[in-house]
Amino acid sequence: MLLSDHANSVELHPLRYQFPLVGANSYDNNWLVIGGSVTTAEGSWSFADPCLLTDEAREVSAWLRAVAAGKVAVTGLDAEGELSPDTWFIEPVLAFSLADRSEGGAVIRVHLSLEAAPPWQQADDGADIYQYVVEVQLDTVALLHAADQWDLGLASFTTR
Repeated sequence: MLLSDHANSVELHPLRYQFPLVGANSYDNNWLVIGGSVTTAEGSWSFADPCLLTDEAREVSAWLRAVAAGKVAVTGLDAEGELSPDTWFIEPVLAFSLADRSEGGAVIRVHLSLEAAPPWQQADDGADIYQYVVEVQLDTVALLHAADQWDLGLASFTTR
């Protein structure tokens, strides 16, 4: 899935299960390693991390479709002056929120923390969880295309 505009791009795709062999623990069987490539004015980097469960990964395309349909509210800073994502997961590596909405599209935030954060932002203490974001302006067609591409990438990663 490619989220891209004239200034920024975030490409995300499921790479593999974290554990190739199915074990006794159904929870551990369903961790996916997600690969990402990010380009901003600040620089470019990539990452690969087991940060989404198979069920969580399916929430990404559902959220993109909800944004395209106008069903997600714009979020700003919370009472502490921090960004809180609309959609987040057990591992606080990736998250998403809506920064702005227009007639034909939206500006989405991809929150990148810990292993997905740019090398110059990575910290051991996790104090800045969800605070590094890449904003991407997408029209409705691009949002729906990204959701479709994400679903295609997930097709071979069933819940085990």
